[in-house]
Amino acid sequence: MKKLILLFTALLMTAASIAQPASVGKTSVDQKLVKKLENAMAGFKGTAGIYVRNLKTNRIAAVNADSIFPTASMVKVPILCGIFDKINRGEVKFDQELIYRDSLKYDDGIVGSFRDSTKIALPKVVHLMISQSDNTGSLWLQAMAGGGATINQWLESNGFSNIRVNSRTPGRKDGQAKYGWGQTTPREMAELVTMIRNGKAISPEVSERMYRYLGMQFWDGEAISQIPPQVKVAAKSGAVNKAKSEVLVVHAPHGDYVFCVATKDQEDQAWQKSNEGYVLIRKLSAIIWEHFEPKSNWKPQEDSDKFWF
Repeated sequence: MKKLILLFTALLMTAASIAQPASVGKTSVDQKLVKKLENAMAGFKGTAGIYVRNLKTNRIAAVNADSIFPTASMVKVPILCGIFDKINRGEVKFDQELIYRDSLKYDDGIVGSFRDSTKIALPKVVHLMISQSDNTGSLWLQAMAGGGATINQWLESNGFSNIRVNSRTPGRKDGQAKYGWGQTTPREMAELVTMIRNGKAISPEVSERMYRYLGMQFWDGEAISQIPPQVKVAAKSGAVNKAKSEVLVVHAPHGDYVFCVATKDQEDQAWQKSNEGYVLIRKLSAIIWEHFEPKSNWKPQEDSDKFWF
């Protein structure tokens, strides 16, 4: 039995190494962290996956990291890359003024509440897409980027075979029916944000600008709430009825780390702080922080959840 366990562990470590994008390099598995994550995820009423990589040591922890999950609003990260690829190519001007039309309205978010003919600078729409997760603005930018098909081509050419934009994208009806606006694996979404962090997405200057946007988050009541407020975080979260997700790069004192949590098929579909998916994301974020920063005595204030939104 002991030999079988050792063989299984070796196979897991080999598979983890093979599954990494080429840019990640050689990794090793942090078995202690894997065990902590598995214990925390046990009993979850739905399906959950997580991928963690310490960017200093290149040690990883993964549970269902290569399963496909709905992105929900994490899809706005590839849309961000898509619109900036257009800007970098000179096909869209970064500082141009846009004119909102009622035909663009998707919901009653900030952009969707504009009056017809309202003028707004493109950088502000990008900011609203990432910080506020504005849906109307995001679909506007998706179209300006050339649509989902163009964004998916960029993803494919950069080694991401599982992240896809489904909504309003020809040939993606089956994906949209199953996963919604977009789909991803926790591993690929984490590595996409890491690519931006490392200055490798499109160009160093474009990556820098995109990373600054990812560092401006209004929705900080889940994973971010378990990180000390003095620590820089770049993130994007997502939520639909049956799925919750979040991707973060945390600039921790002893080394940056990235992780992505995703759920699907949740029994708990309540839009409350106590939703099982939100609770799991907060729990996993706290475990990862404590694992990498064991001497930190920081904890969220006892009543801080009163101010999570």
